[in-house]
Amino acid sequence: MSDRNKAIIEEFRANKGKVGGYFENTDLLLLHTHGAKSGLERVNPVAYFVDDSRYVIIASKGGADTNPDWYRNLLVHPEVSVEVGTEEFPAIAAVPSEPERTELYEKMESINPGFTGYKQKTSRIIPVITLTRKP
Repeated sequence: MSDRNKAIIEEFRANKGKVGGYFENTDLLLLHTHGAKSGLERVNPVAYFVDDSRYVIIASKGGADTNPDWYRNLLVHPEVSVEVGTEEFPAIAAVPSEPERTELYEKMESINPGFTGYKQKTSRIIPVITLTRKP
């Protein structure tokens, strides 16, 4: 885990899901995945919004030309755990197909315009993931 992510995770947990700095006005969750090859637990802070009862996250990696490792992990192991605020719960990750993918991405852009820049920086189609709480 990068030092940057580690600091964000510590701040998130110390402040009941809130962080300052660059992410001060961004809704973040902590996504727990298992490594695609190693099976080891990984935790990543990720921006989200709620669509009906699903949490929606974007595998933007800041507009990099490759997907983030956590995306590959959840494709192999779609059963994840999510921390929002002070709550942690199990969820199932799914990748919506078109046109829903684009509709959800555009909704994220309307909430957080930085995602427009990410889309413009890369030629890849940035994946959208829904997280549905397990009953």
